[in-house]
Amino acid sequence: MKLALGTVQFGLPYGVANTTGQVEPGAVAAVLKHARLAGIDTLDTAIVYGESEQRLGEVGVDGWRIVSKLPECPDACNDVAAWVKDQVQGSLSRLKVTRLAGILLHRPNQLLEPKGKALWAALLDLKKDGIVDKAGFSIYEPRELDALWPDFHPDLVQAPYNVLDRRLVTSGWLQRMSREGVEVHVRSVFLQGLLLMSEHDRPKKFARWSRLWAAWDAWLHEQGLSALQGCLGFAMADPNISKVIVGVDSVHQLDAIVSFAETRISQCPEMLDSPDLDLFNPSRWNSL
Repeated sequence: MKLALGTVQFGLPYGVANTTGQVEPGAVAAVLKHARLAGIDTLDTAIVYGESEQRLGEVGVDGWRIVSKLPECPDACNDVAAWVKDQVQGSLSRLKVTRLAGILLHRPNQLLEPKGKALWAALLDLKKDGIVDKAGFSIYEPRELDALWPDFHPDLVQAPYNVLDRRLVTSGWLQRMSREGVEVHVRSVFLQGLLLMSEHDRPKKFARWSRLWAAWDAWLHEQGLSALQGCLGFAMADPNISKVIVGVDSVHQLDAIVSFAETRISQCPEMLDSPDLDLFNPSRWNSL
């Protein structure tokens, strides 16, 4: 199954389209059960996702392929190796597992700073010791890879990708990573739910892109697709993508996504490919 389950909603009230807040513990257990039955085998989490790791550990995640992320290493840290080991051991303890499928840096540009080589060496030591299977980066934009790649070769990279944000492909990085055997996971395929919203439900601060939303709606209508089908079909179609990460807050949402998991859309209008960082970088939304 190409889908992976994102778990930030299990630990935080996350997403511009979120109207229900943080997922309740009972719902977490139900979602995980249904995900396993659907053939999903990978969970994406992070230390900074509030109670996510703890909630997963309480439910029980043995047998899952779990990818977690390290927070930014503090400037005052004098022993990077010890800090990394302590952070990962904390994750393992909360998750109640003995190893991770992957550990990613939430701010990989730290590798370009004075502590960078020690930070990367610590990740490689985790692999050597059998604590993690793969080490890599969680990036916000593909150009981060331009600076990182010469000295740090990851096993796994996570990046944003959706019908509006195709930088992973247009930059050439998706194709290159695939050629070099790097596992690629994509997130933000629904752009935190913006791509699934109707014109009336979408927050007014996004009205400046009204032409783009109109073009998206028109294309979906022409193709006879729902917004969910369009988003999933676009991301699932690229063979260079290993996993498409989706976040849900209920079994109902998960079932809807799984029902369209085999949708594949070979072409999507170029006019939907936006260059506007203000739109597809959520860290900029508060200033809109």
